[in-house]
Parts: sequence; C-alpha cells; structure tokens
Amino acid sequence: MNSLATDPSGINPLLTMPRPIQALPDQLISQIAAGEVIERPSAVVKELLENALDAGATQINVRLEQGGVKRIAIVDNGRGIPPDQMPLALARHATSKIATLNDLESVLTLGFRGEALASIASVAQLTLTSRTAEEAHAWEMSGASASIAPIPASGAQGTTVDVSDLYFNTPARRKFLKTEQTEFGHCAEVVRRIALARPDVSFSLSHNGKTVDHWNVADIAKRSSHILGNEFSAARLYVEEAAGPLRLSGFVGLPTASRVRADCQYFYVNGRFVRDKLLTHAVRAAYQDVLHGDRYPSYVIRLDLDPTLVDVNVHPSKIEVRFRDSRGVHQFVFHAVSRALAQTSATAHGAAPAPVPANPGALPWMRTPQQATFASQFAPSTGSAHGVAQDLASYGALFSGMRADPAESGNLYRDANARTGGTTPWIATGAEQDEHPLGFALAQLHGIFVLAQNTRGLVLVDMHAAHERILYEEFKGALDADAVQVQPLLIPVTFHADPIETGTVEEHPEVLRSLGFDITVLSPTTLAVRAVPALLKNADAQNLARDVLRDVREFGGSRVLLERRNEMLGTLACHTAVRANRNLTIPEMNALLRQMEMTERADQCNHGRPTWVQLALTDLDRLFLRGQ
Repeated sequence: MNSLATDPSGINPLLTMPRPIQALPDQLISQIAAGEVIERPSAVVKELLENALDAGATQINVRLEQGGVKRIAIVDNGRGIPPDQMPLALARHATSKIATLNDLESVLTLGFRGEALASIASVAQLTLTSRTAEEAHAWEMSGASASIAPIPASGAQGTTVDVSDLYFNTPARRKFLKTEQTEFGHCAEVVRRIALARPDVSFSLSHNGKTVDHWNVADIAKRSSHILGNEFSAARLYVEEAAGPLRLSGFVGLPTASRVRADCQYFYVNGRFVRDKLLTHAVRAAYQDVLHGDRYPSYVIRLDLDPTLVDVNVHPSKIEVRFRDSRGVHQFVFHAVSRALAQTSATAHGAAPAPVPANPGALPWMRTPQQATFASQFAPSTGSAHGVAQDLASYGALFSGMRADPAESGNLYRDANARTGGTTPWIATGAEQDEHPLGFALAQLHGIFVLAQNTRGLVLVDMHAAHERILYEEFKGALDADAVQVQPLLIPVTFHADPIETGTVEEHPEVLRSLGFDITVLSPTTLAVRAVPALLKNADAQNLARDVLRDVREFGGSRVLLERRNEMLGTLACHTAVRANRNLTIPEMNALLRQMEMTERADQCNHGRPTWVQLALTDLDRLFLRGQ
C-alpha cells in the first residue's frame, strides 16, 4: 500500500515536499488552457464557428458524431489559410486578429486570443485542411505535427477543421461529459445562437449522418422565425433605437408570449452572443410592468457600440463583457425596450403583430463587425414613443360616478347619444371602426367585462384590469414629469457599512442624488442617510439605502426604487380603478375603450394579467362550425 495515501495526519506529503520552480511543458500549458476554453464539445463548435465567420465565410456546414465527442467537422468557404501560416495557426497565442494593445482594446472579430486551435489540438485529434484563392490545391496538417510542413490535399476554397476523439488523452475530463443527446443539444444551441447573429450566412447542421437543421441566407426577421418558431414570430415587436455610440435592434416578444423558462433570450454585443447580468436586468426591468414575476420574456436583441467602450476579454470563453459606462448602457437598453413594449397598446393590434422595417437588409444584423464604423453610422432614433394620454374629460364618468358629458367628449359621443339616447349600442361605420381598433361597446357582461365590436370581430375587455392600467400609467406619467421629490429626515439614520458600500457612496454621489438620496460617509465604517425619495419616506431607510447602494454598484441605477415605487403606484391604481359589478353606460364603456387605445402597455394590467382579448370572426365561425 502506498504510504503517502495512509498518512495519519490526513495531509498529502506531496503538498509539503519542496519542489524547484520550473517551466511547464508546452503540452501541459495547452491542456491547462483547454480546461478554460474547451469545457465540452459545444465549446469546440463555438470557437471553430467564430473562426469561420472571422474568415469571411458565407456558407458553413457543421457535422457532429456522438454529440461531438466522437467527431466535430466544420467546413467553411472563407478566405482560407496560406500554407506557410498553417503551422502558426496551430501554435499557442498566434493570431492574425490583434498585434498591439490598441487592437485588443478595439477588437471586432469574434475570435482573437489565438489559443483555440492549439487548445483543441492538445485534447483531441485535429486535422486542418485549408485552401486560399491563390493556391492551386488545398493543404493539410494535423495538430500533432504543428512543427512539420503541411502536405498537399484536395479541397475547395475555405477551411475544414476535423476534430475527433475529444479528451482522448485526458480521460478524467471525459468522465464529466453528459449523454450523447445532452452534448448534442448544447452543440445545436451554439449553432442556433451564432446563426441568429449572422442571418447573412447559411448554416447546415447534421448529427450522426442526418441533417438536423439548415438555414439559407435571410434577413433577421425570417432567420429568427425559422429558429425560434412561429409562436415567437407571431407575437413579437421590432425595436430599433440609437443614441450617441449606442444602437439597439432586434425583436422583443409580447408579454403574452412569455415562457416559464429563460430559454428564448438571445442578446448580442457587436455580433457576439453574451450572458451579461446588466443587460439581462435592463430587459427584465423593462418587462416588469407587463409580465408576471415567474414568467420570462423572449427576445433576440443586438447592441452595437464603439468597441473601445466594451471589454470582451473578461473571460476565456468570451461570453461575458464589461462596459465602460455600465449605467448609460443599462438605461439605454431599458428605455429602448420599454418604448417598444409601449406599442403593445390597442393601436398596435390594428397592424401586423411584428412590424419590421421595409429594408431589413440594411439592419446591423446584416453587417459584419468589420464593416461597422460606429460613430458615423448612428443616426437619431426614428421610433416614436406613445405619450401617456391625459384625456380625462371623456373618461370623467369613471372617476366621478356620473355619465360622461357629450359636450366634452367629442363628436363620437354626441353621435352615439343622438342615435341611442346613451343607453344602447349603435353600429359604427367601417371608417369609424378602422380609426378605433378596439371598436365600440355593445354591452356589459356580469358587471365585469365589456363586449365590443371591431372590424376583426368581438373584443372582450376586463374593465377593472383595463382601468387599472390606465390609472397606473397616468400616475407614473405625473410622477415622472416632476423631479424626484426628496424628503429630508428629521434624524439621520446611521448604520454600519462595509468598505464596498462606503466606496459606492464616494464614487457615485451624483447618481445617488439623482435618485433622491442624501447619504454621507461619517467614517470608514459608518454611513448616514439624511434624505430619501418622498414617495418612499415610510420605508426602512437603512434597508432601502443598502439595497440602492447594491444596485448602483452592480447596474449603475436602482432597481429597488423602481420596483418599490411601481408597487406603490400599482396598489394605488388597483384601489382607485372602477370595481367589478359597477354598471357602466355605453358612452362610459366607449370612453374606456378610447382611453385604452391611447395608453401605453394597455394589453396588460400592472400585475401582468391581460386586459382584453380579440375573438376574430374566423374564431367565432369555428366555434359554431360555420362553413364546415
């Protein structure tokens, strides 16, 4: 028995034995790097696809066997690698994409670290075959013979990287791999992510000799429909915003298309798929008013910005990024998505559910990173936000308990009362119904629902939920129109703070003041809260300050304030809204419909419940088996 393993002290003597400092062998260095970069077969697929796109490929074929463990072969039609540079392509930290620190700080290529091929070759059998336009034939070499010149081979222009027997020489790593289908699922997801980012490139994916997916060149609207399915394409909104060096474009799903898991969320920064908590939080915050807390939105969004404003070299897998102005990016993304979701008012339903620009080929999705010259391309946003309506005159009946005055409600209501006496519905003309997508009231059902007719068929409105949303948006609009009201505390609240909290107060005084807080540093371990937002004056000042400091540190803003403010406004709107079993007149019901059409996010109440549904004539025909 090994005496080292039976040491009664429980300490491995190898850890205490003196050893000289020595340089590690190149093979071991590459294997250590592979442990950071090549976590599983999908990481190999990602690195090779990124290299293919950086080489200008417009057609990429991915072939997998046994989930990528047995074989990964990726064929592209890119520029290819000259034969004299192929040995360098397999060497560690050799790349054509960066040469200086300035290149690293403004990198636009997807791959740039120069370690992918060398790392893969250290844990798998790798064969590289490539041909440039100038060569009469292709050249080939294996990862095991990087010091030997490549040999002639057959092949079209482009590069083929064939990786087999992953982790053949590191069996411990291979034991951590999952089942074949699980590993293939991860590989397929990587291909989908990259295919979504580059709709101008055709992709083909096969597994064990069978074609699984194939996507031809298309625009982002069609590519996202093909990959994410008809359910997403039928319930999405186009977003495009620009501000200074920032530009956001893509699709956000309607709240009604939310999911129980966050498995349909794709965010790209300069064409690179990322998982960034700041960006995820900004989108989530934009959905906060229209989505139930345990549901997740679907989206495909791309953020383009000057590469010097973002660090993509944070992690070896390059899936995390760091922004120079995290607060500015967070606020930009939040407001852009919020404005897109404001289109979910009733007026958006009179048109196609997924408005797309007439020329999607001009979108940033169709530009390669190298073609993006950022500062000169960003024009002011062409999108317009729907203002929160303040037409309380025509809606006064719901606030005062009295019937709306026809003299203050416009010709629409005068005509209605003239024809019906204000007690029964009338059928509007086609022009009138086109002007008002929610149509006109027919009746009230059980004191809860409003029944209306529009050009598409029947509209059912939950009057309490709809009125709640209207009031909620009006309260928010009135509050946002004024500067944040500050409530000084008669007796400052002091509390023990850690160095990070103290540093946040010292680094972000202007941000805290803009949020309505006056927090001062009394000592390296003590903070004093001297003022809080007036709206939250009854909150626990110490806990509120701690939460705000955490948010300012992580996101550059305060999620806590927004959530607590909106929670209070939501409660106020809920208690103020017209209650169930309240009998409304026809003009009052029509006033409610008109106000819904002018209110942002009118599809849901602030708890995320739908406020209205549409039953098309075809749906009604189907219910009654008409035409069958």
